[in-house]
Amino acid sequence: MKGLALKSIKLLDCTLRDGGFINNWNFGHGDIVNLFERSVSAGIDYIEVGFLDSREKFDINRSITPDTAGMNEIFKGIDHGNSLVSGMIDYGTCPLESICDASESVLDGIRVMIKKATRYEAIEFCRELKKKGYIVFAQPVSITGYSDEEMIDLIGHINDAEPAAMAMVDTYGLLDRSGLLHYFHLIDKHLKADIQVGYHAHNNFQLAYSNSMALCEEETGRSLILDGSAYGIGKSAGNCPLELLTMYVNQNFGASYDTSQILEMIDTGIMKIYEKFPWGYQMQYFLCASNDCHPKYPQHLLKKKTLSVQSVNEILSMIAPEERLAFNESYIEKLYLEYQNNEINDEADIERLKAELKGRKLLILGPGHSMIDEKKNIVKYIRENTPDIISINYKPEGFYPKYIFLSNSKRYMQLCNSLPVGDSDIKIMGTSNITPAKGKFDFSFDYSALIDRNFEIPDNSLPMLLRLLEKTGVDRIALAGFDGYSVDSRADYINPDMAYEFIGNYAVKLNSYTKKVIEGLRKKIDITFITESAYE
Repeated sequence: MKGLALKSIKLLDCTLRDGGFINNWNFGHGDIVNLFERSVSAGIDYIEVGFLDSREKFDINRSITPDTAGMNEIFKGIDHGNSLVSGMIDYGTCPLESICDASESVLDGIRVMIKKATRYEAIEFCRELKKKGYIVFAQPVSITGYSDEEMIDLIGHINDAEPAAMAMVDTYGLLDRSGLLHYFHLIDKHLKADIQVGYHAHNNFQLAYSNSMALCEEETGRSLILDGSAYGIGKSAGNCPLELLTMYVNQNFGASYDTSQILEMIDTGIMKIYEKFPWGYQMQYFLCASNDCHPKYPQHLLKKKTLSVQSVNEILSMIAPEERLAFNESYIEKLYLEYQNNEINDEADIERLKAELKGRKLLILGPGHSMIDEKKNIVKYIRENTPDIISINYKPEGFYPKYIFLSNSKRYMQLCNSLPVGDSDIKIMGTSNITPAKGKFDFSFDYSALIDRNFEIPDNSLPMLLRLLEKTGVDRIALAGFDGYSVDSRADYINPDMAYEFIGNYAVKLNSYTKKVIEGLRKKIDITFITESAYE
């Protein structure tokens, strides 16, 4: 097989470092030692044991420490075999004074994350680490963000610093085979011959392993270092699986890595993490890779559960180049609201609805579990009051709404096939951020006029509908199925798939906000609850 000589391919295990993005580096000291010793026994050339980050406090159970003293404590007395041990520093997070000389450190080497904005300062930092006696690896992240001219300039500065290796770090898994080889040939041509080239892959497009194979098979006299982690554990879509790399290099280049030791790592230390916090190829990581943006952007939009995937993709495509690689929550919220804000003149529709609702009692139905638990109370109210029923973003079973209020495009996409077409008994009230799949809604209302831009979640559906009904002049409203939110909100819904994921005290804040909105509207409208609610 054409390719590299055995001696010029080396493997690096980044399980304890990149894998820590999954479990906040809290592997437990026993498992840190187990994973390390298995990797040593497997014959892995380089083992990356975690981050050095002065913002963190030392914890022997975590593979992220504020200084080299922490690494010394974690790995005290453990045999390194023939493996070289390295840590990683995201330049700017760990000062030189937190790093002892290599002669006093458990670490043989340090890998330095080099971000484009501070690349020259980071390279100078590499020089200082070399003075302390470390094997230094220059790790330019997000290499897809460099033009060829910028990359050649960067290589020139790295040549001057003379690290042991320069890596191609595909932070968001954007590279296919041709893209990877383009960067490799560029680096191979301009980098000093005695500096190794590394490749750190992510699996957003399921290409981490195939790209690694392609790099191995490329003809070059340069030494390569391929990163992998046990079972691919790592940030976002994960890394190239180390067990696949050992198997491949053994079979095709005559290496003798012990793959069974990596499988033991997976069985004894990794699978229990995967069962709690699964990683790997997912739609959100495809979306971030296809739009060349930070993975938190699609994650942020998908968690809203107000957007179809098509809409999420369209918003991501709007992100400015300078905002793509660092997550900016206020910026993506601005884009979200701009996307949703399809302003329309809804005066005529408000007047038509006002005429229909004049003098009528209204019952608004939400998707809370109380729709089942307290169904008798709801049925009794309907029998005694014969109200017009409005349901919000869903079609309730066993009840017959006169109106369905739609403000959530994701829920609309899930509902649209079951919504009535040409059925005058049920009328659709849609906000302007939703595009009908066919025809038009019976009523269309301006989304921007119903949201509250001063609240963190500006487009909560119940306050939006109540604001709309206030404009129509209704004076009596009953509510059922609005149980309120909890941190684990799946139990709050008739259909658990409708639940939201809340971080921190968001559920409490949303309940408090909705309650405040209702209290304010009660000055004009008689609002009663038929079922129990956190808003009462």
